[in-house]
Amino acid sequence: MAKILVTGATGQIGAELTLALREHYGADNVIAAGHRREPPGGLAQTGPYCSLDVRDAAALNAVVTAHGITVIYHLAALLSAVAEEQPLQAWDINMNGLLNVLECARQHGCQVFFPSSIAAFGPGTPPFNTPQDTVQRPSTIYGITKVTGELLCDYYYRRYGVDARGVRYPGLISNQVLPGGGTTDYAVDIFYAAVRQRHYDCFLRADTQLDMMYMPDAIAAAMQLMQADASRLMHRNGFNATAMSFTPSQLAAAIQQHLPDFTIAYAIDPLRQAIADSWPRHMDDSAARAEWGWQPRYDLSAMVGDMLRHITAKLRNE
Repeated sequence: MAKILVTGATGQIGAELTLALREHYGADNVIAAGHRREPPGGLAQTGPYCSLDVRDAAALNAVVTAHGITVIYHLAALLSAVAEEQPLQAWDINMNGLLNVLECARQHGCQVFFPSSIAAFGPGTPPFNTPQDTVQRPSTIYGITKVTGELLCDYYYRRYGVDARGVRYPGLISNQVLPGGGTTDYAVDIFYAAVRQRHYDCFLRADTQLDMMYMPDAIAAAMQLMQADASRLMHRNGFNATAMSFTPSQLAAAIQQHLPDFTIAYAIDPLRQAIADSWPRHMDDSAARAEWGWQPRYDLSAMVGDMLRHITAKLRNE
C-alpha cells in the first residue's frame, strides 16, 4: 500500500486532494503537510497532519523517513498574482521546495507529482489549441518557476530514475477552498458574490478567455496520472489538461440561467489582466487523453449548477 505525503495540503488543491487520497488509500496512509501549525478542520479530523516548510530539507527528509513515504504530491507554492508581488520568495518556495522534494525522492525511491500550470506558457505561445510541445517563454515569475519545475522533474527522471509526473492545470474552480492569489480566482469569487449580492465586479475584461477545470476533475487528473502505466507515457511532466474554456461574460451568462437577477461589472486589475493576456486561450490536451486516458466529467453548464448548489448550501449554514 502506498504511503503518501501531500505538501501544501492546506491550499486550494491540497485540501481536497488529501481527502480524496484518504478515501482511496485509507486515512492513515496519507500524511497532510502544510505551513500552518494547526490544520483546517477537515484535515485534522480525517488523518495525520504535520507542519512543514518544504524549504527545510532536513525536516522534509525526517517526515518521509518517519512515515515510510513512497509517493509525494508536491503542491506547496506561491500562486501567480501573489508571486508577482513577492518574486524572490516565490522563487525560494517554488523552486527550492521542489528541489528538496526531488532530492528526497531520489534518496528514498519516491514517486512525485508536480502540478505545472497554464502559466508555463507565455505571449509567444500559440494561444488556441496550444500544443503539448511548444514555445514556453512565460512573462511571470510563477510561470518561470513552473517551466523550470517541469525541466527539473524531467532531469531527475532521466538522470536518477525518479518517477516524477505532472499536469499543466488551467484555472481551477472549487466549492470547498477559497482561492489563494491566482489570476483565475474570479471564477470562484463570482459564485460567492452571485449568491450573496447578486452582483460581481470582475477584475478581468469581459472577453478574457481562459481554460478552466472544476476541482473534482483536477483531483481525478492527478490521481489518474499517478496510477497510469508508465510504459504508456511518452511525456511525463507538463501534460496539458483542460475541461472547458470561457470568458467572464460567458460565465456570468451561465450563472444567470440559474439566477436571472445576477449582474456583472468590470473593474480591471492591470496586473492580473496582463498575466491573463499572456496565457493561452485553450490548450490541446490530446497527449493526456492518449497516454493516460484523460477525460473530464464537468463542462461549463454542469460546473455552474454544481457550484451554485454547494455555495448556496455553504452560505446558508454560515
